[in-house]
This record gives sequence, C-alpha cells and structure tokens, in this order.
Amino acid sequence: MDSQHIGVVIRRSPEEVYEFAAEPANMQRWAAGLAQSEVLREGSSLVTESPMGRVTVRFVERNAYGVLDHEVLLPSGETVYNPLRVLPHPEGAEVVFTIRQDGVDDETFSRDAAMVRDDLARLRGILEEVSPLRGDAP
Repeated sequence: MDSQHIGVVIRRSPEEVYEFAAEPANMQRWAAGLAQSEVLREGSSLVTESPMGRVTVRFVERNAYGVLDHEVLLPSGETVYNPLRVLPHPEGAEVVFTIRQDGVDDETFSRDAAMVRDDLARLRGILEEVSPLRGDAP
C-alpha cells in the first residue's frame, strides 16, 4: 500500500494553526474534501456531508503535540484513519496529512491527494490572510 505525505507551511504559530484546524466549526471553511455542510456534534463524533456522502468523524482528543488524527466513517460502513499533524517549522507551522492508497485505484488516489492539497492550501490562505507572520512578529 502506497502512502503520500502532503504538507504545507503556514506562516502562523503551530498553536494558532492547531486551534483553528481543531475547531469543528471551521472545518467547512477549509476542509472541503471532508465537510461540505455544517458540522454537527453527535456525542464525541462529528457528522457532516462530504463529497462521499454523510460521514461521521472522530478526532483524537485535543493535545499539546499538534496531533489531529481522525477516523472517518464512510457511508459504505468503512472507517478510514487519517494521520494529520501540525508541526513547528522555522517559518511558522507545517501541516502534514498522510493519505494511503488502501484499496483504491491510482486515479482515485491521485484525486484524493489533489483534494488534500487543495484543502491544505485553503487552510494556509485563510490563516495567512487573517494575520501572517512577518519576520519576528507573532
């Protein structure tokens, strides 16, 4: 099974990036590959409409390590584990999403990778538009 690590550097502190990305209310703004409608909380899970249909998402508990790993329960009943990290970077933060080619053809894998790249670019655009880091400024 092939894996691909897709990353983007965001000129914001890792803490700011983590807090924004971890907030369910923000998912629809940046994670179009996952959330195409309002994200609703159902117990410890989140439910939203995605390009794949209605999905249930369960994130790991908030933590000080920048880990945003999550499981997505697809309409088919399959659960997909998605590693997602916010790492310190000399220019701010690096967000790294790992996708795995588990049971999908090359075309689907490439399409999924492109959607992740688009989502991470959107996340960077939103966060850098709000308050980009300039030099040593926080």
